Amino acid sequence: MSFGLPPVPGEDRLTYGSYLKVGHLTGLQTMLSEPPRHDELLFIIIHQVYELWFKQLLHELDEIRARLDQDQPLGAQRLLVRCIEIERVLVEQLTVLETMTPNDFLTFRDHLMPASGFQSAQFRALEFACGLKDERHLIHYKEGSVERDMLEARLSQPSLGDAFYALLRRRGLELPEGDSPEAVDARTRALLVIYQEPDSYYDLYLLAEALVSFDEMFMLWRQHHVTMVERMIGAKPGTGGSEGVAYLRSTTGRKFFPELWDMRSLLSPHG
Repeated sequence: MSFGLPPVPGEDRLTYGSYLKVGHLTGLQTMLSEPPRHDELLFIIIHQVYELWFKQLLHELDEIRARLDQDQPLGAQRLLVRCIEIERVLVEQLTVLETMTPNDFLTFRDHLMPASGFQSAQFRALEFACGLKDERHLIHYKEGSVERDMLEARLSQPSLGDAFYALLRRRGLELPEGDSPEAVDARTRALLVIYQEPDSYYDLYLLAEALVSFDEMFMLWRQHHVTMVERMIGAKPGTGGSEGVAYLRSTTGRKFFPELWDMRSLLSPHG
């Protein structure tokens, strides 16, 4: 692969491998089973790839929030479409992991303890960035660690939803702040204006639908993930001490933008 550029003479010229740090990348898979179990490599690679995609999603979400702050709803919507396609890849990756049988997984699962996907700092950062902020998750990271500092910063920053609603207020829509039941209800009803008059707010309508699609794909990933885990370990507790499938099932209904979902119950065929 030449990245579309002609070769340049010279001993120290950039190569595919040096640019992508392929040697470092392919040297990061250290199996703990002894003797090494065949499917442990697949397990490690799948989860490392997830972390790379999480990094890209956080990169995109930061830019999306910046576009919203700059009153660029269509620019934000375009990048949300990219995020949705990344989420689609996250779902499809689970089908690769499902080629591993429960027996194959059990041959190396005990070596994973007490590590757990529950401890993924980037996954928590994604939830925080999208508005699902729960300080209790910080206890899983040492004070002063890179992960803890990163998550504390995410907690203090406006979420994607905050930036979205701030944009709508600047566009003249009356959306109250705060999370009281009254404020949430009023915000839900205010969103109706965009859907009742889509031609007048078409850029905001496209943005709102992209946010819903992003939310939907993340929920589909959660649902597929918990089903895959149950297929692998049944009702066993998680390697990190969590309730395993029971805990994961409790998370499948979490929505990043609940008002955009609740608003649909208020829509009528007459606008």
